[in-house]
Amino acid sequence: MSFLKKIFSSEKKESLDKGLEKTRTGFFSKISKAVAGKSKVDEDVLDELEEALVSADVGIATTVKIIDRIEARVAKDKYLGTDELNQILRTEIAGLLSEVTNEDENRITEPQKPYVIMVVGVNGVGKTTSIGKMAYLYKSQGKKVLLGAADTFRAAAIDQLQIWADRVGVPIVKQQMGADPASVAFETMQAAVAQQADVVLIDTAGRLHNKINLMNELSKVKRVMDKIVPGAPHEVLLILDGSTGQNAFEQAKQFTKATEVTALAVTKLDGTAKGGVVIGISDQFQIPVRFIGVGEGVEDLQIFDKMEFVDSFFKK
Repeated sequence: MSFLKKIFSSEKKESLDKGLEKTRTGFFSKISKAVAGKSKVDEDVLDELEEALVSADVGIATTVKIIDRIEARVAKDKYLGTDELNQILRTEIAGLLSEVTNEDENRITEPQKPYVIMVVGVNGVGKTTSIGKMAYLYKSQGKKVLLGAADTFRAAAIDQLQIWADRVGVPIVKQQMGADPASVAFETMQAAVAQQADVVLIDTAGRLHNKINLMNELSKVKRVMDKIVPGAPHEVLLILDGSTGQNAFEQAKQFTKATEVTALAVTKLDGTAKGGVVIGISDQFQIPVRFIGVGEGVEDLQIFDKMEFVDSFFKK
């Protein structure tokens, strides 16, 4: 049994294509410039390609890795035509994503019940909205979902999660603003066991101004959950705003230091030309991407499929 079924309808593919349009357009305009008047991949083409990858926020380290691999192909084959460049790029990027994930990347092969996901991320990245959309996705697949409002630092976060709970039609455990987040997590775990929930989504505060406090708070929340549901949280999902580009890299760096992040969700890709951040962050931190956000609609938080992503990234 799987909690996440990868059903990629034509509507979802169309949404993904549209969501990556700005990234794709910017990237290929630079690639076209790089190969204009050239019949083979030379040093100038590689320089332009490097600039195109960096502009798409793939990141310096990952860009260098891709360029090195293409240079190795050029050295091996002696002659590499520019008409082959797109296919080679597609292969190399898919290869990078495959090194982090596998074919069963978004499946829980031995599901716990309840399966607990602790969601982390700074304020403003779409964390609470993503939780609401995840709740919708899981419920639409027949799962019994419970939300826990453990971001007690902001009243708005609790209110927003309540709105999503009402919209999706799932129960929520909450306390007042300023309550102990661990207390909310504890109460949520008790409710999850009592209600025989399949999936529990725990929202947490997104403060990075004091990393030590954040680390201590998240550690306490995790300890409390484990007392009620052994092994919980089973997943720590970091939400990142793809439109912030390099800032998303910095957030990933800080959160991976504060807690053990096991999966990523990259949001707001539809409004940016920086969609390459999905490739770079996954590669640099060796953490699989679980979801990507490609629009405002409740169904626009998609289960990440690396082959569909690469196909949309290179779609002409």
